[in-house]
Amino acid sequence: MKIYNALIIASFALGACSSEKSASSGMEGTKQESKEMAASRPAAEASTPGDIIDVATKAGQFNTLAKALTEAGLVDTLKGKGPFTVFAPTDAAFAKLPEGTLESLLKPENREKLKTILTYHVVAGEVPASKVTGMDSADTVAGPAIAFAVTDGKVMLNESATVVKTDIAASNGLIHVIDQVILPPSE
Repeated sequence: MKIYNALIIASFALGACSSEKSASSGMEGTKQESKEMAASRPAAEASTPGDIIDVATKAGQFNTLAKALTEAGLVDTLKGKGPFTVFAPTDAAFAKLPEGTLESLLKPENREKLKTILTYHVVAGEVPASKVTGMDSADTVAGPAIAFAVTDGKVMLNESATVVKTDIAASNGLIHVIDQVILPPSE
């Protein structure tokens, strides 16, 4: 308790110093105070990531995925308890689809097909990169397995998508960023 109180007092002292230095810079003082308030929070509260949807949304490179998840009715699922491992295609990955494909998938009459494609990017449980590199495949929430292979030091999914960033932590699982949308065998 004494340490916590000392942190609060130190934050106020730093805030007072910062306010004097930045009084003429308007918003700068407010930004500094916000940073100090965040720094004075207990470490566990400040470092807890959001769920998979929150983390992906904050990343800024998964806007198309977020829209598709909304259209497919999967947002609540991926905000659920989990854990899940999501192989998340970036906006650039969706842009690689043939022209008109995404627009077609986002239509209400194609909701089930979209849901199948998106759940093919999700594995139940946490599968960190250290495990993926030692696996040949993993069953997806959609049913069919994703095949893994390490080629030139890079993890490939179904011999087409490359994992470009791994182990992004969320409160209910992990995100691995991929550079292409992968399709289930039936698609």
